[in-house]
Amino acid sequence: MFTTRKGTPVEPRNVNRTFDALVARAGVKRIRSHDLRHSCATLLYAQGVDLQTIRDLLGHSSIGVTSSIYVDVLREVQRDAVDRLGHLFGPGDNEGGAAP
Repeated sequence: MFTTRKGTPVEPRNVNRTFDALVARAGVKRIRSHDLRHSCATLLYAQGVDLQTIRDLLGHSSIGVTSSIYVDVLREVQRDAVDRLGHLFGPGDNEGGAAP
């Protein structure tokens, strides 16, 4: 996908070294470049993007890879899903109190 200035393929080790240097220079927590893919998939999913679209963006052949490896369902997404159930029970029933 990317080449060196001479037009030869970029060595993955060199990409990782450069990325590590940029992270260190920025003074942020050390992450791997692969972590950016994981975060991207998780954030897209949290915003409601469907798994098929995320799979296509990441270039996976299987949606199972996308869903099992890259998408950590955020607690907020899970909480939102449970909160939606509360609307089935009418006003006040999902406030945490006992039902009348």
